[in-house]
Amino acid sequence: TLVPNMSLIVAFVLVVSSYLLLIESAKFDEKADIKVFVNKVGPYFNPHETYHYYSLPVCRPDEVKHKSLTLGEVLDGDRMAESMYEIKFKETVNEPKVLCKFSVKESDLKKLKEAIEELYYFEFVVDDLPMRGFIGRLDETRFLPHRHRTYLWTHLLFSFLYNDNNIITANVSTRGKAPVNLDDVQAPFEITYTYTVQWAPTDVKYADRAKLSKSAFFQKSLEIHWLSIVNSIVLVILLLGFVVIILMRVLKNDFARYNVSDESSSEDDLDHGDYGWKIVHSDVFRFPPYKSLLASVLGVGSQFLSIAFGIILMAFVGLFSIHRHGSINTAAVLLYALTSCVAGFVSSQFYRQIGGEKWAWNIILTASLFSVPFFLVWSIVNSVAWYQGSTQALPYTTVILLFLVWLIIGFPLTVLGGIVGKNTSSDFDSPCRTKNIAREIPPVPWYRSGLAHMAIGGFLPFSAISVELYYIFATLWGRENYTLYGILFIVFVILLSVTACISIALTYFQLSSEDYRWWWRSVASAGTCSLYVFSYSLFYYWKRSNMSGLLQTVQFFGYTTLVCLVFFLMLGTVAFFASLKFVRYIYVNLKMD
Repeated sequence: TLVPNMSLIVAFVLVVSSYLLLIESAKFDEKADIKVFVNKVGPYFNPHETYHYYSLPVCRPDEVKHKSLTLGEVLDGDRMAESMYEIKFKETVNEPKVLCKFSVKESDLKKLKEAIEELYYFEFVVDDLPMRGFIGRLDETRFLPHRHRTYLWTHLLFSFLYNDNNIITANVSTRGKAPVNLDDVQAPFEITYTYTVQWAPTDVKYADRAKLSKSAFFQKSLEIHWLSIVNSIVLVILLLGFVVIILMRVLKNDFARYNVSDESSSEDDLDHGDYGWKIVHSDVFRFPPYKSLLASVLGVGSQFLSIAFGIILMAFVGLFSIHRHGSINTAAVLLYALTSCVAGFVSSQFYRQIGGEKWAWNIILTASLFSVPFFLVWSIVNSVAWYQGSTQALPYTTVILLFLVWLIIGFPLTVLGGIVGKNTSSDFDSPCRTKNIAREIPPVPWYRSGLAHMAIGGFLPFSAISVELYYIFATLWGRENYTLYGILFIVFVILLSVTACISIALTYFQLSSEDYRWWWRSVASAGTCSLYVFSYSLFYYWKRSNMSGLLQTVQFFGYTTLVCLVFFLMLGTVAFFASLKFVRYIYVNLKMD
C-alpha cells in the first residue's frame, strides 16, 4: 500500500535532514594549520560561467589535491583544491610572505590580460566560508585620449575574526601592495606572489557567524518588499471576492432558472429550451483526447507541487545556508527522486478513472515527461561547458550518480506509485450521464475564444508574482542569497490561489458558451503563465543583467525553459483540479430528469 511506502519516504527524509543539521563547528588549536582551498574563477557578470582556479597561470603545488565535495557542491560548479598558502590559527603575518615566484610566458600573459578584461574574480574557501576578490584591475577610459591598462594583483591580505577556537569570518583583500602593470612588461618575466594574514578576536558566537558572513563583494539588492506583497494579497482578495460572491450569485440565479420543475418536459425538451452551461450536461464529462498525456501532466505537476512545498519547508528549518554549499541542489535532487511516487500515483489513478487501458505506457510517459526534456537541455548545456573547459560541466562520476539516483530510486518509485494508484482507482465520479453523440459546439466571439482565455488565465497569476520574479531571477542568475523564505511561501500560496480562482471563472464562462471541452482548456489557460515568465526572462536578460557569452546564454535560456515547463505543469495541475471540483459542484446541484 501507499501508506507504508510514504512512511519510509518520510523517515528517510528526516534522517537526511537530521544529518544535514548535525554539522559540528570546526575547532582549531593554537597555531593549527588552516587549509585554504582555491575554488573557481569566472567573469563577474556571468555567475554561471566558472572555471577552475588553477586554469589561470597562478601559483600551484606540484601535486594538485582536490577536496571531496558533496553532490550539491559539484552541481554548483565548485572544484575545491588545496592551495599553497600556509596560514596558522591566530598567527598574524605582517610582513609580506612569499607564496611563489611564477615565470610568465607569452601565452600566460595573454590569458591574464583576457581574465582581467573580463573582470574575473576568484573564490577561496576557509572553514566553509567563501572569500572572493578580483584577479586584477582594468583601467579604461572611453574618451580621448583613450587609455586601456590591465593591472594584476600579486598580493593578498587575509583577515580573520575568531572566537575561542572557532573562525567566525574570513575575508581577503588586495590591499598592501601596488598591482603589476601588465602593459609595461614583456614575456617572459617573473612575478612574485605574496600574502599577509591578520587575526582579531570577536564576541560573535559560532552559531551567529552567518550574520557576519554575508559577503559584501557582490552588490546587494534584496529586501523585504512589503508593497508588492500587499498588492498581491489585495489581488487575491479581489479574485476570491469575484469567484465567491459574484460567481456564486450568478450560479444561484442559474440554479433557480434551471431547476424549474416541469414534469411534462422530457430531458430532450429541456435541451431545446435551455441555454448556457446546463445544456451541455450530457457532454461536460465526456473524457478528453490524449488521456495518457493529461494524466501524466497532472501526475508530474503534483510531484513538483510536492517538491516546492518540501524545499520551502526545509528552508524554514534552516537546512540551506552559505555554510552548506549546494545544499539546495542536493535537496532538489533527492526530493525529485523521492516524490516520483506522487507522480506515478496521481497519473495512474486518474488515467484509470477516465478509462485508460495502456497503464504501462502511461507510467513510462509520466517518468519521461520532465526527465527527457531535462536530459536534452542538460546535454546541450553540459557540452558547451565541457567545450569551454568550465567547472559547470559535470564530471562523468556525477553524471553516473545522478543517473543511478533516477534509475534506482526515481523510476522504481514512479512504477510503485503507479501500481498503487491503479489498484486503488475507483470509477470516475460523474454526476451526469454522457451521451454517445457529442453536441455541436456553437461559435463564440473572439473574447471568449481559447486564446483569449489563455491570455487572461496566464496574465493574472503572472501579475501576482511579477515583482517577486525579479528577486528569484537575481538569486538563480545573479549573486543574491535568497533568505526571504516566509515571503516566498506567501507569494507561492498567492500564486496557487489566483490560479485556482481564475481557472474556475474561465471554466464557468466556457461552459456558459456551451463549450464542454474544459479539460485541456483549464490546463492550458493557467499554464500560459509560463509563457509570461519566459517573456520576463528575456526582459531580465537584456535589461536587468549584464550576462553575455555563449555558455552563460545557453545556460540561462536552457534552464529557464525547464523552469517554465515546471510552471506549466504545476499551475496546469492546480487549475485542472480546481475546475474539476467546480464542475462537479454545479452539476451535482442541478436537478435533471
